[in-house]
Amino acid sequence: MESNHRIIIGDASEMTEIEDQSIDLVVTSPPYPMIEMWDGIFCSADPAIAKALTRCDGSQAFERMHAVLDRVWGELRRVMKPGGLACINIGDATRTIDENFQLFANHARIIAAFRELGFSQLPAILWRKPTNAPNKFMGSGMLPAGAYVTLEHEYILIFRLNGKRTFLSDDLKAARRQSAFFWEERNEWFSDVWFNLPGAPQGRNAVKSRERSGAFPLTLPYRLIQMFSLKGDRVLDPFLGTGTTMLAAMCSGRHCVGYEIDPGFKTVVLEQLGAVPEIANRLIERRLRDHVRFIEDRIQQKGPVRYSNRHYRFPVVTRQEMDLCLDPVHHIQFIDSDRFKVLHADPQMDVAVPEGTQPPQVTTAASRTVRKSRQLKLF
Repeated sequence: MESNHRIIIGDASEMTEIEDQSIDLVVTSPPYPMIEMWDGIFCSADPAIAKALTRCDGSQAFERMHAVLDRVWGELRRVMKPGGLACINIGDATRTIDENFQLFANHARIIAAFRELGFSQLPAILWRKPTNAPNKFMGSGMLPAGAYVTLEHEYILIFRLNGKRTFLSDDLKAARRQSAFFWEERNEWFSDVWFNLPGAPQGRNAVKSRERSGAFPLTLPYRLIQMFSLKGDRVLDPFLGTGTTMLAAMCSGRHCVGYEIDPGFKTVVLEQLGAVPEIANRLIERRLRDHVRFIEDRIQQKGPVRYSNRHYRFPVVTRQEMDLCLDPVHHIQFIDSDRFKVLHADPQMDVAVPEGTQPPQVTTAASRTVRKSRQLKLF
C-alpha cells in the first residue's frame, strides 16, 4: 500500500489544483481571527482589516477576518465529496479594543458560515488544553465584578456535506473494515471533551516570517483521521502550517494535500519527513500494546470475549474489529520537490528493503506485542 502527498504553496481560497468532489476529509486549524499573532496574515489578505483595527472597530475587523476564511470554506464546499467531513480546530479570542475587553466567538461565526454553505453540523469536541498559568482568571483578581473567565479549551467543529457517506463497492467495504478502531479507542475518541493532548510548542525559529506557530499536537489530527476516514481516502488541510495534518495522514495510510501561503513552512514540513517511519510505527506499537493491556484487564474482570482479530490473532470486543489492520510505514520516496509518497508494509510480511532505505522500525516491538497476545489464555 502507498499514499501520495503534495504541498502547495498558495492561497487556499483558490484551490485550482484540486478537482470538484475529490476530498473525503478536511482536518485543519486556520489562523484565529482577533488573535494578534495572526493580524499580519489577515491584514495582508484584506488591507481594510488594518484600518478597522486602527480605528478600534473590533466588530468590523472580526467580520472582515472571517470573510477571508469564508472564501476558503467556499472552496471546501466545491472540493469535498458528498458525505465528506470537515473538522475545524478553532479557538475563541479575547481582546481589548478601545479599552473594552471582550470575547470574539470565532467558533460561532464559523458555524454560521458552514451552515450558510449547506453543511450539516455534527456534535463538536472540546479540546481541553493543559495550562501552566499560575492563575485561573484575568482582570481584577479576587475583587468582583471585574475578573474574567480564562479560556482553557478550543473547539473541534465537525461538519458533514450532503448526508451520510455510502460504502457500496466491495473494495470500499473492505477498506472500511480494515480501517476500524478498537472498541476502547472508540469510547475515548468519541467523547465530546478531549483531555491529555498537550499543545505543540510555540516559538519555531525555522519560520522567520511568522513569530509563532499555531500547530496542534499530532495526536489530534491522527485521531480525527482514524475516526472519519478510510485507508486510501484523500485528506485536505487548507492551512498546512508545520504539516501536522499531513504527517498524521502519512502515519495513517491516507493521501493528503496541503496548502500553505507561507513558503517558509515547506522547509519545516520536509525536514520532518525522515522521522515519519519511526513516529508512525511507534503509534502503531502503542495502539497494539494498549489494546493488549486493555483486553487482559477486561478478561480478568468480565471473562472471555467472543471475537479475534484475523491479522494479529488477539481478542477483540466486537465483530467490527476482526479485520482491523495497522500498516507500518516502510519508507518515503520523493517524486519531486512538492510531492512524495509513503510506502506501507504489510504488518504480517517480511518486506524486501529497497536499496538506500531502512527497514520498518515497527517490526520488533509490534511483533513482540502480537506474539505476547497469542500466548494469552483468553479464549
